Parts: sequence; C-alpha cells; structure tokens
Amino acid sequence: MEQKNIFVGLDIGTTKIVALIGSLNEYGKLKIIGIGKSKSLGVHRGVVNNITQTIQSIQAAVNEAELSSSEKIDKVVVGIAGQHIRSLQHSDYITRINSDTVINNDDLDKLINQVHKLVMLPGEEIIHVLPQDYKVDGQAEIKEPIGMFGGRLEANFHVVVGQVSSIKNIARCIKSAGIDFEGITLEPIASSDAVLSQEEKEAGVALIDIGGGTTDLAIFKDGIIRHTSVIPFGGNVITDDIKEGCSIIEKQAELLKIKFGSAWPGENKENEIVSIPGLRGRDPKEITLKNLSKIIHARVVEIIEQVYIEIKNYGHEEQKKKLIAGIVLTGGGSQLKHLKQLVEYITGMDTRLGHPSEHLAGNNSIDISSPMYATAVGLVMNSTKIRKNTINNEESFEENSSEPNDEKKQYKRKNFNS
Repeated sequence: MEQKNIFVGLDIGTTKIVALIGSLNEYGKLKIIGIGKSKSLGVHRGVVNNITQTIQSIQAAVNEAELSSSEKIDKVVVGIAGQHIRSLQHSDYITRINSDTVINNDDLDKLINQVHKLVMLPGEEIIHVLPQDYKVDGQAEIKEPIGMFGGRLEANFHVVVGQVSSIKNIARCIKSAGIDFEGITLEPIASSDAVLSQEEKEAGVALIDIGGGTTDLAIFKDGIIRHTSVIPFGGNVITDDIKEGCSIIEKQAELLKIKFGSAWPGENKENEIVSIPGLRGRDPKEITLKNLSKIIHARVVEIIEQVYIEIKNYGHEEQKKKLIAGIVLTGGGSQLKHLKQLVEYITGMDTRLGHPSEHLAGNNSIDISSPMYATAVGLVMNSTKIRKNTINNEESFEENSSEPNDEKKQYKRKNFNS
C-alpha cells in the first residue's frame, strides 16, 4: 500500500507509549484514524534505560494502533525528551556569491546546514536548528528574508542539543520493533504544535507539558519559538511521594492521586477520609484527603517553581518579552484537580488547559481530546510537515535534474520507501 497519506506519531513516554495514526481528509485537515497505547516499561525520566522492554512496549502500542485503523505502520516520527536536552542561542551568517539575485530557500538551507556543523560537546548532537530572526546586509529584525536582495545573510538560531547515545537508543528500539525512523522531534515542540493557537504564539505563551517522567517547557513570542527546556520531574514523583508519605503500594498511590488528588490543600475538610485495602490480611489504611493534598501540593509547587525559573530566565519580566497569553498546561499531569489555580497563584500568569483537538478535523471518530495525547498528536502533525518537505525537495530536484528519466523515478521510489 502507498504510504503517502498515512502519518504516524510515536510518543515514547515514561508512563505510557502512544502510537497515533492520522490521515488528511479532503480539506487537508488531519484526522486521527488509529490509536494504540501500552504501559511504558524501560523508560526512566524520558530516557530509554531498558532496550528489550521498550521494544516490547512499542510493539504492543503499534499493533493496537494497526488493529484499530486496519492500516500498516512502516515509519514513525518519534519524540525525544529527558534531562540531557539543552538549548542554546547561536548566530551565524553566509556571504552570498551573487548579491544581484534574490535570497531563496537554498540560501536558508545553506545557512541552517552551516549551523548543523557546529562542534558540540563530546557525545552531543544537534536535534533542531530553529531560526529566530534574520538580518540582511545589516538590516535587522527580518522575519522572512526570501525574495530580498542582499550579499550577507545572518540569523539568530535557537539550537536544541541532545545526547547521541539517547537518540541512538530510541532509533534502535524503533528499528528492532520493525519500523522505519522518519524523524525525531523535541517533545515540547510537538506538544505546542498540537495545543497552541497562532494568536497565542504571537502574543507570547509558555507551554508546560507535565508528563510522567519529565515536565517540558516551550516558550513562544512573536510567532517564534524562543526557549525550550526539559525538567526531570513529572507526575511519577508525585505518585512516589504519596506512596512514601502514606506507606502504600504504587498502584494505590496512583489511583489515589487520580481519583482524590488535588493540588490545593485548602479545599479538603479534616474529616474527609479514604480507606485503602491493606496488603494480604492486613488492616485497611485510612488516609485523610487533607494530608493527601498536602503531599501533592508540596511536590507540585516545586515543579512549577522550577518551570517559573526557566520562564524568568527567558526574560518574561522584560516588557518586550512579556508572555501576554500566559501559560497553557498539557500532558497527563495537567489533569490534576485545581492545578490551574495553583499555577496562576504561583506565577501570576493567566493559565488554561490545552487540549490537542484544536487543529484536528472536527469529525474525529477517536476521542483524543485528553491533554495526555498532546505530544502524540503533535508528532503526527510533524510527520505531515516532514513528508511535505520531502515532496517539495523532490520536485525541485526533478526540475533541476538533467539525469535521464528512469534515474529520477528510482530516486523518488527510494525516498518514499513505499
């Protein structure tokens, strides 16, 4: 089957692995047609630490997605997170040979490829090179230089860097699960594609994606990504705290968090008590909801304060860099009761919950409006972009190519892998 119209995102998270299959409808809107979920074993704080278990979990999610959509998955775009991710600002320039011709895509590609050759620390490689703004012959603050005349093209870049070994481990797991690797995307960038509107990106917004193992941050202003960061804490540390604080097993702690948990201790009365069955013949444990929310509150405050430090590092307090649209919360951890109020209280910024159904076709038969699918939906959207660029590059290759016809066809076949 021709794979042109099937787009797959694979979110390898710390708590769950999600495979989503999407296709474009007649209006060019993305529609999710298949979903597969499995418990993630072998991933810790966003990083693979057990190859065999991760492969099994990926296969389970992929098989379920294939069954639910009756499509075959052969290549995926995958997300990357983890505490090894760092980002830096970098400026670079090229001098154009002929300044009498206008700047085109090739010039921009040349400049971006030059940044990709930057020497990183040993064991690191560049994942994304994201242009911020351009300068042409010293004229600053240009958003779109294509079509302009100029001899010197300069740009500021946001460069995202990760550990080579972590990227290779993810690639190996996917290959071993019998799937091709179409691309890799930083998870906060994927989530932001799924839940943020263009207006929010223009006005200035911070996306906080609270996953199981990590909390990811992406900051936009004037429509451009300005800052990214991965904080190595997420919903799982809250569960651990409940487990320790109440002396119960992990499964019970997770259930307590989801069913009765709240980030705001003030609202629980002293006499509200939940009874937890004891282990094999032991007496049940009684836990007050007030204590439960105190445990949760302490850890959530810590996570939000770390994120807020990052927002301040970006420069949110300067007038020009102010994030007018405030904060958007997404990810599984964002479903905690009263979290929105707590975030507003700590940061003083407007906050809303982000649902990934924003940019999808209206008649989705599969309900993926839960914030926990934000990254996976963003990865599917990313796959559509990658495929579009591949097709555009091929077309320009064919226009510029003077090779015999059958050579060209071969090139096209190789690229699609269909």
